[in-house]
Amino acid sequence: MIPDDDPMLSAAPGFRLARGVARHLRSLDYVSVQELVPAAGLRVDVMALGPKGEVWIVECKSGRADFAADRKWHNYLEWCDRFFWAVDSDFPTDLLPEGTGLILADAYDAEIIRMGPEARLAPARRKAMVHCFARHAALRLQGERDPGCRGGARI
Repeated sequence: MIPDDDPMLSAAPGFRLARGVARHLRSLDYVSVQELVPAAGLRVDVMALGPKGEVWIVECKSGRADFAADRKWHNYLEWCDRFFWAVDSDFPTDLLPEGTGLILADAYDAEIIRMGPEARLAPARRKAMVHCFARHAALRLQGERDPGCRGGARI
């Protein structure tokens, strides 16, 4: 658990957005992990798993330059049922592509402004993503409980 006075909250804008997004998603009965790698060369900021197995990806953008530098976001679409951008209230949202979801966030909460369109994953892809999510979450939890444990293969 990250305390409200954690220095990361003031140091990393993307971290703050991801935290607020995760809190809001939890209120919707979604669980989430950060920095999950669904495929080589991709790393999503937040992946959420819904109560019925829904897979959402949320990319957190701290500003115009951060968004402009992202050349891979469209590759995330094939790994989720819904895709969202998470930005703060000062972000120029007109830059964000049509047909994507929008979440306004800060370090403490978030609000879904525009639901991302649904593109249901194929059953085999969903199974692979839920497996990837579970392994990622378990490895993170084990790392928290036993930081010295380094054995085993990566996700």
